[in-house]
Amino acid sequence: MKARATKKHLRGSPRKMRLVIDLIRGKSVAEAEAILRFSSKRAAAEAAKVLNSAYSNLEYKDQQAQTNDEAYEPLTIERGNAIISEAFVNQGRVMKRIQPAPMGRAYRVRKRSNHLTIVVSVDN
Repeated sequence: MKARATKKHLRGSPRKMRLVIDLIRGKSVAEAEAILRFSSKRAAAEAAKVLNSAYSNLEYKDQQAQTNDEAYEPLTIERGNAIISEAFVNQGRVMKRIQPAPMGRAYRVRKRSNHLTIVVSVDN
């Protein structure tokens, strides 16, 4: 069973977010939470929120399947056996601003954003 969570328009460049996501890809949810908790990167806090949401979606999906089908055998979902099967970052919208520069010129400031998606799965 798989569940996903997506957060769009996160401030910060996709390149910086990928540094954090590469640390947790393929790990269990419990291990990934520990890695994100002790990471010094600002993007780790946002990634932890999305990971928590994906895990909650997985639990909810299992609960709904159990209530809709009496013959359904509920999965033993724990943070230790749920694995991050996919995690990727896409580029979001770029806000363009103008910064005054010497001699009447102007520099363009590009404020980047990203879209983060995490897919959590459990096999039983």
